[in-house]
Formats: sequence, structure tokens, C-alpha cells
Amino acid sequence: MTERRSIVSFDLDMTLLDHSDYKIPASALQALERLRTDHRIVLASGRDMDNHYSRQYRDIIKPDGIIHMNGTKVTVGDELLYAHRMDRALLEALLRFAMEHDLSLGVTIGDRDYYTDPEGVREMDLKRWGEMDRHFMDPLLLLDMPVQTLAYIGTEEGVRLLEDRFPQVKFPMFAGRMGADVVEREASKAEGLKRLCAIWDIDIRHTAAFGDSMNDLEILQEAGIGIAMGNAIDQLKAHADYVTAPIGQDGVLGACEHFHWFSAFKED
Repeated sequence: MTERRSIVSFDLDMTLLDHSDYKIPASALQALERLRTDHRIVLASGRDMDNHYSRQYRDIIKPDGIIHMNGTKVTVGDELLYAHRMDRALLEALLRFAMEHDLSLGVTIGDRDYYTDPEGVREMDLKRWGEMDRHFMDPLLLLDMPVQTLAYIGTEEGVRLLEDRFPQVKFPMFAGRMGADVVEREASKAEGLKRLCAIWDIDIRHTAAFGDSMNDLEILQEAGIGIAMGNAIDQLKAHADYVTAPIGQDGVLGACEHFHWFSAFKED
């Protein structure tokens, strides 16, 4: 294998993972395998890709590095390169506000789910997948755990409530508009990409990033080339260097072919 002096980064949900069938399209898997020859593959997700619900996709994609939870955790193989712990006072304030307003706020750690309104999560799971397979725990246990980010499950109305109360936190909506990431303002996937560039000694100009929702905004702006999926929200498309086809229409493969990435990035 040649020395890989460039990075191609991918969001997971609705960028590589199609929610219509919860599978990665064959064309996207083909693109990943062809890219590996000359480029490092990075998975940049709002999820913790090591948890019970996500690691199956991690193991299929086999990335060289992972930016988990919007940049608050970065790993290469089994090595933890970076982990940020959410401020405990902020965490408690978020959880208690959610409890007071019947909002589903929490996180999955391992195979356990810590949410302030489990019923709201159950309802959303049934709507999305037709089933619910979670093991709910007391969310206040999170106060003594190394929490990096949270997730909100619910409608945009709840996001507006949270944004008004917590201006120091970002709440980028999921592409499906059924929830949002809950991230301290200084954290982003872009910061995770910068950490991997430093570890691998790769200029950020020699990177590309794919995404579909607003938690991908910073990484699309910072990467050498930012690519929005055709199914991405319009606000993200407006900031992208290129808009490819939707996930179900071979958007990942199409963008790679458009930029001729099945041979190495040309040096400036």
C-alpha cells in the first residue's frame, strides 16, 4: 500500500447508513474499499461508535480513525487519542431542565440507555424502527460518569426550548428532524479531524468530508473539500463545496468518481 497522505471523512447516519433499510449501500462500500488504497478513511459521527447500537457499523466500515460524538472522543484502532468530559454542572442543569419539561435527553453508554423521558424514546423508536430494544437506567447516574455529549430525542419544539435556556450548547438537529445532538460549543467534528491530521502529519487541505446534517457543518467548512449528500438539509448544502446525489442514489460513489479519488489526491 502506498503512503496515504490524504483523508476522506464520512458521517454515518444518512451519509453511509441509509435509514430506509439501515444498511450501507453496496456502492458506498465499494467506494470505501477503492479509497483505502490511497486515502485514510475516517468515520465522523455524532454517535459513540463503540456502543452497543453502533459498533456493528464500525466493524463493517473498518475506518483508520474515528471521530466519535462530534469530536469529543477520537480513536485510532484501540487507542484513545482524545476524550472530553462534559462539565458536571452543565450536565446536571441539562438533565434537570429536561426532567422538568418532559424532554427525552440522555445518552447510550455500552448497552445501557440513560434518558430523562424513556417513554419519549420508546415512542420515537417504534415510529422509526417498529420496535424498541433498550435497557433504561436512571439518567442521574450520568452525573458520576464520564459523559462527553448527550442526545435529545423529540421534535424541534424541544430543541427551541433547550437553545433558549442553554446558549453555551449547540443542538444541531438530526437529518430526520427527530432529535438533535447536544454538544458544548467548542466541540465539533472539525476539531476531531484536526487532531487526526496532527497525528498522521497530514495537511488539512488534503482532506475531504461528507455529511448530511448540521453537526457536519464545521467539518465540511474546515476540510479541503466539503461534500453534502443530496438528502442533506438545505442549510448544510449552502456551505458545501459540492452537493452529490442522495444516499439511495449512489451519492458517495458518485462524488468520489466526480473528484477522481480512486487515485491519490494531487499535491499542491
